Amino acid sequence: MKRSKSSAGAAVFEAYYAGLFGSRWEPLKQALLAETEPAAFSVCGEKPYYLDRASIAAAQALPLLEEGRCLDMCAAPGGKTLVLASGMGAEVYLQANELSRTRRARLINVIGEHLPAAISARVEVTGFDAAILPRFEQNLYDRILLDAPCSSERHVLTDPKYLAVWTPARIKALAQRQWALLSAAFLVLKPGGFLVYATCALTDAENDGVVARLLKKYKQDVRIHQYGTPPTGTEIHFLHDTAANNMVGFASSVAAVSTADISSNSSISNAGICTAEHIPALADGSIAFYGSAAQLPPLPYEQTEYGCRFLPDVCGGAGPLYFSLIEKRASTD
Repeated sequence: MKRSKSSAGAAVFEAYYAGLFGSRWEPLKQALLAETEPAAFSVCGEKPYYLDRASIAAAQALPLLEEGRCLDMCAAPGGKTLVLASGMGAEVYLQANELSRTRRARLINVIGEHLPAAISARVEVTGFDAAILPRFEQNLYDRILLDAPCSSERHVLTDPKYLAVWTPARIKALAQRQWALLSAAFLVLKPGGFLVYATCALTDAENDGVVARLLKKYKQDVRIHQYGTPPTGTEIHFLHDTAANNMVGFASSVAAVSTADISSNSSISNAGICTAEHIPALADGSIAFYGSAAQLPPLPYEQTEYGCRFLPDVCGGAGPLYFSLIEKRASTD
């Protein structure tokens, strides 16, 4: 059946998001249309890769791993893969997966151009449909980053071809694909492991809504962590009663590491943390980026029910990006 003109297109898009964001939509839309200012991310002095600051935050939300296996589930174009690789311990192996052959070729080029050989040797590029991985093996990875395919409204707004055919049904279809990927990620994650579910979508249906399905299906096996390290660097702040809705605070043990510490501490250097460290949250709720190349300004975020989001109207153009930090409870928890 041919789609009615009244159910698709720019006017439908405008009405839909104006309904979601109200008076905030116009300034948010203008921020989405504006030129972005990506950050330069360099691993051990290699050629810088430019990516959105919020993307760095999402990848660095995963707790660092000293040994084990890490999966970047939908890895292309490769910026977040570089961030993950920069924090790998010497005994960590990273699988960067991308289903699209074209995008996978770009991923391979990015890894080859921006990672030192000692780190890229522990990165394997694969090309399977990640949603079916649990059919073959489960409880396999210690860390997973799932940057899921999404509505990507920023790109839709700037491309008349995509805007002309946009329909709300696209959100529903993408949410189904996101659920297939997230549920698969949870099954292949080891008990006690962590995964980050991320999108660059604006709607709750593709963000908290997908995480809510995971909580509903796996209940007490899921623990959602509040993003951001407290100012003390070690204290855990509980957001809600864990027995009630599985939501807890998250603190990184490496939040206080400085650039000087990196150069003088061999264990940290061997882990490959060379420019951008784990991102601690400041007392005002913003995010501070630290690196040997340049100091970036704080990046504010908004807490959601199961994660956080970075929107460009309040993040200096960064985003949009949503992510949720999820732990698969060990049986002894």
